[in-house]
Amino acid sequence: MVEIQLRNVRSKAVESFVPAIPGRPTMYVCGPTVYDRAHIGNARSAVVFDVLFRLLRHVYGADAVTYVRNITDIDDKINGRAAETGRSISDITRETLGWYLDDMAALGVLEPTHGPRATDFVGQMIAMITSLISAGHAYEAEGHVLFAVESYAAYGALSGRSIEDMIAGARVEVAPYKRNPVDFVLWKPSDADLPGWDSPWGRGRPGWHIECSAMARELLGDSFDIHGGGSDLAFPHHENEIAQSCALGHGFARIWLHNEMLQVEGKKMSKSLGNFFTVRDLLDRGIPGEVIRLVFLGTHYRKPMDWTETKQKAAEATLRKWRALTEGIEPSASAAPAVTGALCDDLNTPGAIAQLHKLATDGDAARLLSSARLLGLLRADADDWTAGVDLSKWREALSRARETAKISKDYAEVDRLRTVLKDAGVEVRMAKDALELLPSDGFNPAKLEDQ
Repeated sequence: MVEIQLRNVRSKAVESFVPAIPGRPTMYVCGPTVYDRAHIGNARSAVVFDVLFRLLRHVYGADAVTYVRNITDIDDKINGRAAETGRSISDITRETLGWYLDDMAALGVLEPTHGPRATDFVGQMIAMITSLISAGHAYEAEGHVLFAVESYAAYGALSGRSIEDMIAGARVEVAPYKRNPVDFVLWKPSDADLPGWDSPWGRGRPGWHIECSAMARELLGDSFDIHGGGSDLAFPHHENEIAQSCALGHGFARIWLHNEMLQVEGKKMSKSLGNFFTVRDLLDRGIPGEVIRLVFLGTHYRKPMDWTETKQKAAEATLRKWRALTEGIEPSASAAPAVTGALCDDLNTPGAIAQLHKLATDGDAARLLSSARLLGLLRADADDWTAGVDLSKWREALSRARETAKISKDYAEVDRLRTVLKDAGVEVRMAKDALELLPSDGFNPAKLEDQ
């Protein structure tokens, strides 16, 4: 069995991945808060951990991996959206979750083993909060329940922050009922206009952080292998998850992975700059989902990623070339070892893509196809967005013209077809007994449609 190496954010070291339960990997990833469309930064995280999910399934078997990606459907942003629109919270979350799943499917993201909704696990959250109070790690104050950060000595180890630094860097007004400015909310009261559940502390709703601890424990047990999410979640969300879980003696996650953030054309993505894009924005502009996916995978997950139009066009040209090369080909039995090896090296997707380019250059179409599918590309179940122009017809026409020219010694039609294809951005490769048509970076299918 191949060995997977992952850089653990918690230990700050690259570690060999060995499931706690032999042959049965477990993974938890923070999913969406369902109040609006997923932007491309959200999508990068989903794609990164989808690649890891695919790799784990490849190494250990599809049925051996348990992957949990939660759905946050209790949140003040959702409450605010309901107040703004006059729609019910259930309608908003149902619609938004449907959008999310559709958009992720367009990017080739597999559905996880479990996609728990926070509203279905409030009972488990209440039970966990009750245990934290009993153990002296939480306290009730004015209808709220707060985690006492100073009761957990290892607080800040994941993000590398000290409690003193957190207090000094606080930018918000500290609630008067907190014993310590950095104590965080486990439970808060709800008025009649807000969703709420009965609890020992009155009608209210859980804080954000407790949901992941409760759902991970319910679905994966006290300890599991991998916890993933964006680097923006390291503090306070993941730090708080660790504190409230480990304070009760739960082992929680052994390996922590964080993907870095995304920019657009070298600038932070923001609505004020006009460079804020949802996944649906790009799909509606006619950019295929697998093109978006390939752009994401071109940057290592631990490095900031820059979405650019240049990268998008290059990814589209590459995929056109690969699709043409693998047309009508059955995939090989397994991915190329060099591709698998790159992914096992801390999800080195740029290295894996470099190996795909090599397979394409070598003309190993069957191995290219199986290897690309390991990364969620060239999938059999995906729409062939290149099918608008059938290059096989041009290949047949050129092949017939060449056979005729061998007899007549008149190569005018061969030259004409090659010129048309070249002008459209298609590279023509002819050998004695072989003929390949490969779309290049400048491929323009419209130039072939009128021929």
